[in-house]
Amino acid sequence: MSVDTGVDAASTDLGAREARRIFLAAQSLAGPRPRRRARPADIARYLEHQGVLQLDTVNVLARAHYLPFYSRLGPYDTAMADHVLWGHEAGHAAEAFEHWGHEASVMPHDLLPLMHHRMVAGESWKARTRAELEAAHPGLIAAVQAAVEEHGPVIARDLEHLASAEGPRGPWWDQGLVKRALEYLFMTGGVAASRGRHFARTYDSTARAWELSPASAEGDWGLSADDARQALFDRAIAACGIGTPRDLADHFRLRYQAGPKTPDVAGAKAWAASAVERGIATWVSVEGWGEPALLAAGAADPGRAGATALLSPFDPVCWFRPRLKRMFDVDYRIEIYTPEPQRQFGYYCLPLLVGDQIPARFDLKADRKAGALLVQASWREPGRAPGARRLPDSAVARAAARELTTMARWLGLESVSVAPRGDLAPALASALVTRLGDANDAALG
Repeated sequence: MSVDTGVDAASTDLGAREARRIFLAAQSLAGPRPRRRARPADIARYLEHQGVLQLDTVNVLARAHYLPFYSRLGPYDTAMADHVLWGHEAGHAAEAFEHWGHEASVMPHDLLPLMHHRMVAGESWKARTRAELEAAHPGLIAAVQAAVEEHGPVIARDLEHLASAEGPRGPWWDQGLVKRALEYLFMTGGVAASRGRHFARTYDSTARAWELSPASAEGDWGLSADDARQALFDRAIAACGIGTPRDLADHFRLRYQAGPKTPDVAGAKAWAASAVERGIATWVSVEGWGEPALLAAGAADPGRAGATALLSPFDPVCWFRPRLKRMFDVDYRIEIYTPEPQRQFGYYCLPLLVGDQIPARFDLKADRKAGALLVQASWREPGRAPGARRLPDSAVARAAARELTTMARWLGLESVSVAPRGDLAPALASALVTRLGDANDAALG
């Protein structure tokens, strides 16, 4: 499908640094963190603007959904964030719901109608799971849904009496029949999911959690699939500020273009053309990008970028590898699912943002028993962001030392310990000694 973007390929509307600053400003990462303590309104404002906050079970440093708030707001009370997201505080309604936004995610309630089409879509996994459950235990799905509606919120263990707990189990999975039925109902919008105080997934009726009927019921409350995809693409434009159609489609994991298996999906080029026609964005060309980009209406270059922040692997800045490479010249892949002998940088590496560059990454672990933030590897990025001057190792190390000590305090850890692995480790250890005035906290090895 070809779309006339109206952009002259020979012209350049924006420089690479301008585009990068616009993106960082949209991500609330262009300026220093606020001096005051973060408030519930700050959590809600970020969620509303981005539209999606990715979840993950890995807790080697901190829960994945806590880190984007920290990167932008600095040290804050995670229990306060939980109250905002999931309504843990008595009398406090949840601001969010959980579903498949950008992978497993929490999203603001106003996106529920935009997620409806994903809940009711006839995917092969859903059909196969339903058939297998009905064959193994006829009527279990209906019984589980009825129990959730009567007794929710519940966790899977609360309902295990409804069926045998057969099926493989392990540290990363739990495939008992009841759990599978709950996950099927969650994915199809038959029940609502949230998170308990210890991050366990809880299930409740959609009437209580969403004030809506189940997604599969008659008289649905969702947008059509076409309208929902366009609305999600529009939200991505505002969240990112600037991006190619492929960049923006990734924000909510929209299929980039129609194909033989998805003939009903118009594709990101059509969504982009519609957004331009309606004045939501304009086409621009960006130095070095090689393809036209969309610039959100009202987005502007802040002129400078002055933030320093460690970024989670699950941060929106890091989600889409082609964009990260194009904007920052960083080739990044999370290695938690890579066998240890094959890891290049480390199990849980966090890129470090300094101004409008990402000059380093650090493999981090919170050793809560020892009260230490372990820097297990420290790596200097070999490239540099287009149009930017390469920062000296000493400056990068000083910025990292400030950020790591701030993160350690936020996590309730007393020290920062630097292992000798990585080409930036000596400079970081030296910078920490200078900053902390305690060689024991920053000693190599």
